[in-house]
Amino acid sequence: MPRVLITAGPTRESLDPVRFISNASSGQQGIALAEEALARGLDVDLVHGPLEWKTPAGATPHPVTTAEEMLAACRRLHPSCDYMIGAAAVSDYRPRDPARSKRKRDGAPWILELVPTEDILATLGKEKGKRVHAGFALETENLVDNAMRKLRSKSLDWIVANSPEAIGTATSRCILLGADGTRLELGVTSKREVARQLLDAMERTARLRGA
Repeated sequence: MPRVLITAGPTRESLDPVRFISNASSGQQGIALAEEALARGLDVDLVHGPLEWKTPAGATPHPVTTAEEMLAACRRLHPSCDYMIGAAAVSDYRPRDPARSKRKRDGAPWILELVPTEDILATLGKEKGKRVHAGFALETENLVDNAMRKLRSKSLDWIVANSPEAIGTATSRCILLGADGTRLELGVTSKREVARQLLDAMERTARLRGA
């Protein structure tokens, strides 16, 4: 049975024991991907940050909090997967030195030094082999150009490009881009339909690759 590894939801990076840096991702797109994969008879490993949605019955959940934890879980699961879809909104930066106790309000500025987190899809792309990899690019400008740069730099086969309007909504306006030059305007559509179109494309790639 083919197996798909999906990441979903936000990650959180601690500032102190009670505060963190995160984003507005609900995990809805990752859940839709898991549901569509299960409907196709795929085995699903779902590595997820804090979600606003229940994980679907049949998927194997792997809850994490930080980008580092998500990468560790993906590295463990990646060797046994046939498809990898990075739909999580992973924090690109984390505080260099999180406070060990709660910082009290004292009227002074709180200046943070942030350092990059490791790029999960780029890291796994180095160990891709015949696996089919896909990701998502949420961009505020130069949508297609920036998405294509991500596709190439992370060794992806497919990428879904969308804007911040997709966050927290049932629908989104997306463009599906392939490493083979495919460009498919999906328009405004449900996240389940985005999942269907993406998995169709990934399965076609797998057949051509003999994966």
